[in-house]
Amino acid sequence: MQIEIKEVVSRRQLRRFAAFPNKLYKHNAYYVPQLLSGEMNVLSAKKNPAFEFCEAKYWFACEDNKVVGRVAGIINHSYNKKTGKEYARFGWLDFIEKEEVLHALIQTVEEWARSKNAKILHGPLGFSDFDASGVLVEGFNEIPTAYGKYNFPYYDEFLGKEGFTKETDWVEYNIKVPDATPEKYLTMASIVEKRYNLRCAPVSGKKDLLTYADGIFHLLNKAYMNLHGFSELSPRQLEDLKNHFLPMLQLEYVSVVLDAKDKVVAFAICLPSLSKALQKNHGKMYPFGFIPILRALHKNDTLDTLLIAIDEEYRDKGVMSLMFRDIGDSIIQNGFTNIETTRELEDNRNVQNLWNKLEIRQHKRARCYKKDL
Repeated sequence: MQIEIKEVVSRRQLRRFAAFPNKLYKHNAYYVPQLLSGEMNVLSAKKNPAFEFCEAKYWFACEDNKVVGRVAGIINHSYNKKTGKEYARFGWLDFIEKEEVLHALIQTVEEWARSKNAKILHGPLGFSDFDASGVLVEGFNEIPTAYGKYNFPYYDEFLGKEGFTKETDWVEYNIKVPDATPEKYLTMASIVEKRYNLRCAPVSGKKDLLTYADGIFHLLNKAYMNLHGFSELSPRQLEDLKNHFLPMLQLEYVSVVLDAKDKVVAFAICLPSLSKALQKNHGKMYPFGFIPILRALHKNDTLDTLLIAIDEEYRDKGVMSLMFRDIGDSIIQNGFTNIETTRELEDNRNVQNLWNKLEIRQHKRARCYKKDL
């Protein structure tokens, strides 16, 4: 049968677009569904503040009136302005094991990208760094974090046949939680604290955290500015992140480091893993899907690192030891045995070196591809 491409033009179609991976990976033990309501908000031009500087289109691939693939085409004008290059992105890529399906999807994105005068197509990427990016190329027998993405092994091979080459890789690590905070961390934390006149902010309630929110997001923009695919977060995006993350955060796994002038110079935000909870509720919060989420937030053996940033002035100066001392006891006493890092660029040694005093294993790798148009 011939592959037919259909553009998503209605909310009902958008819902089918967002839910397609749940059918594709229905019987896969490692797939973690995204919250359908969250996906709908991200894909909606009315609700996602990234559309202030992005434009996008979405398409289905159909065979015999059955959806067999999906893809998004995105232009991030802010990123293009920053890099001085005319990029188009593809994202939300999923498809059955059939080369003709991927070919039809990519051909559609390429034609659209050329109509927008793009010179390079790269991806999978989202609107921002907070959307799932990359094609999994290692770690098919590992459960992704709730903010990661799973795909079948054939994706990499098929994209190569479409003329795409590697642009960059992201890697993920599993870190074993020690039985006690290592003495070397405690010693280093004391040295760093005195040498640089730093301290961990007292955060006993979410109102306290809000006091430092602007500083956290200012540092986030500054520290991530040169990362692949990142464009500066707008005020509306920052407000959206506050509303999205703050209600879920458990403050015992959040550390904010201040200098002598109470400026935020580093932070670490971790969250109990929601991956197995999302597998149980199939990506739906209601009517009872919130129950596995609540259980996971309060009883878990795996902690995900959502965001870590250190001001350039204090990198490679042991600041991570200060943050680990701040939240390490809570991690250990509450029974966590594993820490999962979210995707970080393969050459980002600043982040990878944060964990070099612990037992660490690189177990997942995802790839961003590029192709000249």
